[in-house]
Amino acid sequence: MYRVASFLLAAVICGPAAALPQPPALSRLDFREVIRDAKAEVFPAVVYIKVVRKATERGEKGSLQVAGSGVIVSPEGEVITNWHVIEKAITVRCLLSDGQAMGAEVIGSDKDTDLALLQLDVPADGGPLPYAHIGDSTVLVEGDFVMAMGAPFGLNRSVSIGIISCTKRYLSGVSEYSLWLQTDSAINPGNSGGPLVNTDGQIIGLNARGIGFADGMGFAIPSETILQLLPQLREHGQVNWSWTGLQFQPLHDFDRDIYFDETQGIIIAETDPESPARRAGIHARDRIRAVNGRLITGMTEEALPDIRRLFGLLPQGEPITLDLVRGGELLTIELTPREKGQVEGDELVCERWGLTVKTINQFANANLYFHRKQGVFVYGLKYPGNATSAGLRRNDIIVKMEGKTITRLEEVEAIYDEAIANIDQKHRMLFVLLRNGLMRQVVLDYLRDYERE
Repeated sequence: MYRVASFLLAAVICGPAAALPQPPALSRLDFREVIRDAKAEVFPAVVYIKVVRKATERGEKGSLQVAGSGVIVSPEGEVITNWHVIEKAITVRCLLSDGQAMGAEVIGSDKDTDLALLQLDVPADGGPLPYAHIGDSTVLVEGDFVMAMGAPFGLNRSVSIGIISCTKRYLSGVSEYSLWLQTDSAINPGNSGGPLVNTDGQIIGLNARGIGFADGMGFAIPSETILQLLPQLREHGQVNWSWTGLQFQPLHDFDRDIYFDETQGIIIAETDPESPARRAGIHARDRIRAVNGRLITGMTEEALPDIRRLFGLLPQGEPITLDLVRGGELLTIELTPREKGQVEGDELVCERWGLTVKTINQFANANLYFHRKQGVFVYGLKYPGNATSAGLRRNDIIVKMEGKTITRLEEVEAIYDEAIANIDQKHRMLFVLLRNGLMRQVVLDYLRDYERE
């Protein structure tokens, strides 16, 4: 990659009178040409994506149209974009740079890293497709010029230019398995899924997040993460993350003002209940030094995503050995990771009741999972509707319906179907709910049909 910033800085400081020798190639470098050439490599491969997705948050079956971006990364028509662009997709349509419109199929997606892989429905006479190459984000340094491409605010394709502001940005709550590239290139709603491009015309990131109240702060998924996970999206349709239940803390924890007098390893802050780590006997404040003999170190929070990804990509069902220190004693403990599974619960719309129920998931609904390890909760409500009139609220855990204990979505579905089939004989039902840790009873009267009013 050319270091254009260094060249321009030297020109400003030295001025035309400074006769410092320059390498022939660099002295002829034209910044505008570099940008044009890099843009020409990727811009034709940028696609505008329109998605019709399921909308169940209002307690009824509905749909919502959203827009985003993507980029073609293979001659066969593979497109990478964000998970949040195609979440709950019913249909996906893509507009190519030459005006062709194509449908697309979701091949794989991963909520944890906000990645998705699409396959364009390329017609037999569609001709060769433009595509871009994925580069190496690990060689980036702060100050490197980059371009953010995509469709901001649904305005088809556009490009903005800026620099890499930070190569390893940790964002609390959204950096489980990957750090972020921070850039001052404009990343607005609709840019999500578009490529972040270096001056060599390579994709070095995927635009994913912008901060509305802070100009010049956008975030992209590094290509290092994309390249590591793409094979799993292609083969399995998802990333088969392993789960150990280990919660990590860096040796130098600035946010908590806790500093361990160590230079190697990672601290265990806690282990999740009923997790492989808890069953293996790992304790809070243990310091793990090595995994299967491989030394690991997490000095600051920026090291945590790499360590989590290391554990998340361990083989499932196969024992691993951890070398750890507890109270000055060196121990070796065997732990067997298990499949992480779904990170989002399934949903069921009960339209006559005016509510959507959803399965409790330990990763998406940790606060509800604390109260009930298996069950369903009120996810969406219709206003006005029978459920809201009865006093049900979002995040109410449904414990019982008509005296029957509820643990699975299928049980709610069976009771709902029976209730609707016999609505002429009965139209009231007793719900036992768990709300903020307290039990309460609610009678739902669903005689009124809001759909017909």
